[in-house]
Amino acid sequence: MGPFYRQGAPLRSKIGSGYLLTGTVKSASDCSAIPSPLIEFWQTGPNGRYGDAHRAAIITDKSGEYKFETDFPGDYATRPAHIHIRVTAAGFKTLTTQHYLQKGSAQAVFDLVLIPENKISR
Repeated sequence: MGPFYRQGAPLRSKIGSGYLLTGTVKSASDCSAIPSPLIEFWQTGPNGRYGDAHRAAIITDKSGEYKFETDFPGDYATRPAHIHIRVTAAGFKTLTTQHYLQKGSAQAVFDLVLIPENKISR
């Protein structure tokens, strides 16, 4: 999860403006929507530094859909602009991932797929 993750991000769907990330949280078993999972976001600000102003958490609606508005994060060291994402839902394995933004883009759709806890991996 990296050194900048912290539990307890404030519940809010907007931490800036200029970039809109939307999507649906789905089950890997049948692609059905997962109602009301917790999604946590953390990223750098436009200046390339991490901080509390660029942390947020969302509980999706019953259809698993989310909408997150933010500033376009700055590059961090040698890494291009990205948003860290952690998704938790009862009965599913926690997903930690990253969304890499395309330069010049103002929005993206990024669906998040969770594996059921009872799924046997081989």
